[in-house]
Amino acid sequence: MTLHVIHVARVIPAADSDSVLNSLTIPLTFFDLPSLLFSPVKRVFFYRLTHSTHEHFNSFILPKLKLSLSLVLRNYLPLTGRLTWDPNEPKPSIVVFQNDAVSVTIAETDADFSHLSGYGQRPVSELHNLLPELPVSDDSASTFSLQITLFPNHGFSIGVAAHHAVMDGKTSSMFVKAWAHICKDNRVSLPANLTPSYDRSLIKDLTGIDEKVIEILRSLKGDKTNTSRSLTPFPARKLGDDVVLATLVLSRDDIERLRERVKSESPSPDRDLLHLSTFVIAYAYAWTCFVKARGGSEERSVGLTFVGDFRERLDPPLPATYFGNCMFPAGSYNRKAGEFADVKGFSTAAKILSDFVKGLSSRKMETELADYFNQEKGTQCGAVAGSTRLGVYESDFGWGRPVKVEVVSIDQAEAFSMAERRDQSGGIEIGMCLKKTEMDIVLSFFNNGLQNSNLKL
Repeated sequence: MTLHVIHVARVIPAADSDSVLNSLTIPLTFFDLPSLLFSPVKRVFFYRLTHSTHEHFNSFILPKLKLSLSLVLRNYLPLTGRLTWDPNEPKPSIVVFQNDAVSVTIAETDADFSHLSGYGQRPVSELHNLLPELPVSDDSASTFSLQITLFPNHGFSIGVAAHHAVMDGKTSSMFVKAWAHICKDNRVSLPANLTPSYDRSLIKDLTGIDEKVIEILRSLKGDKTNTSRSLTPFPARKLGDDVVLATLVLSRDDIERLRERVKSESPSPDRDLLHLSTFVIAYAYAWTCFVKARGGSEERSVGLTFVGDFRERLDPPLPATYFGNCMFPAGSYNRKAGEFADVKGFSTAAKILSDFVKGLSSRKMETELADYFNQEKGTQCGAVAGSTRLGVYESDFGWGRPVKVEVVSIDQAEAFSMAERRDQSGGIEIGMCLKKTEMDIVLSFFNNGLQNSNLKL
């Protein structure tokens, strides 16, 4: 595919007559810090629009997107700022000054829109062409950037890159929906459910988790003095041309059949106590296929992790529209591949995930964080980006809902992405990024398991 960058724009928040911003500083919390040195989260939204000619795109679509972005940024000022670490402060902060802006790359491509926005295997390198860079240095990191790419006479895409220490998936999705709301309805204000809350007074670090997280991150970067304030992320994973991204789907009926299988393979006293949500079932099934496809010794180390949303789990709870990260990792580490490779491996994974979801609020964050960062080297560890609850397909800018949404940054870890099915209630889309040879094996296990009348993996 050929990509032509037309220009890079700086979009500043629209002037607000009620106040004039001089500066804004938001310190990171212990929910933000674990993601401080990891690669940005990158997502692509595809919009089909067959009359998106050059003239229509440049004279109507692009100006409308820019204007609505300027308007919505009045409510989302931290996205225009930078992450810095003042020498006199114990942890980094988001800092915003007047006339700070979001960088928006405008591009055009001759790539096959239907292929890239489809569900089959696509080279992840081609999807990266639709995403902006997020500049970062030792002492400063951009918080957010965008790329709008025209596919002439087919549609356009919006690529989002967000620093994960600035916001989680829920906040990112809320912003895109807020932007779409203003663009579609020609509004200048937002409803309460799309207006972010910046009150961090309810997040209290009573046990010094902030310091522990920073100490762990410095240790992982090899800083023996525990004094580094570098914001440079860990090196990105290098990917070959054979790495592909594919989307696997489970219907509501698939989920129900898999749920019944777990119940049938569980002891009678336990089955009614299991938390078999769509998330648990989908993750357990995909993870089991993943482990089996990798093969190797049944004694090799594996683990499965996820992040739980603590907005409602804190006491008192945070507003649903809290801006930032309010996710924390949980998982089961240093297990053996054989546990998930046998005939009841799927049920085993489902029970493990069920227990962790039910006990999420009672887990000690300090212990969980140490376990998360200290996994055995070479461990095959699954993780999840996104959620079926984010409503990513609700982001309609006025030209219809996206035909596809992809989390491309799962290529930096052995992670899945999850989202609701676009056109089917109760279903789920699962994104995977693997070498093509391994992807073919995963797809075989995944599809054959669903086709088998007994659902035996």
